[in-house]
Amino acid sequence: MNWRILAAMTPVVCAASMAASADMRLRFVESAPKDSFHIENVGGCAIGGVELVVDLSTSAGRLVFDVTDAGAGVEVYQPFQLVAGEDRVISAIPVTDGDDTAHLTLREMAPGDKVVFTIDVDDTLTTSELGQIRVTGSEINGASATIITSADGAISANFGKDAQAIISYGDCPS
Repeated sequence: MNWRILAAMTPVVCAASMAASADMRLRFVESAPKDSFHIENVGGCAIGGVELVVDLSTSAGRLVFDVTDAGAGVEVYQPFQLVAGEDRVISAIPVTDGDDTAHLTLREMAPGDKVVFTIDVDDTLTTSELGQIRVTGSEINGASATIITSADGAISANFGKDAQAIISYGDCPS
């Protein structure tokens, strides 16, 4: 191929491959006494207001939220608490002890915007890697995160053994 033709085509190919995407990353962080979920717009464009559902029911460790001293959890408990990005949260449905889902309604999030909430998560396995009060990446593996938008409906991703789920909308709207 003629190098002049190749040089002329290169900017077109690069521009097509650099289209920004709309991606949201959820990361679970095990920590004592409070576990946390970090929600971040890691894409190249704003993500419009969405409903976010964190669903632990399909996790390998059969995880539950432990928010009171009585009920499904073990020993230490921590209620749901927003600790970062409160201005990005319109509402959160209260999480009760033993629930396996958390629901938040989020405002538009610009690239880099973060929301963090703390809560206690326990596994319900009879035998687990670190005991029921500490959760490993392999135990949250299979849990899901779903965003629901009026335009796109429900888009989901599963948490992997790295304790992360990345929900990809695809390319940013132009």
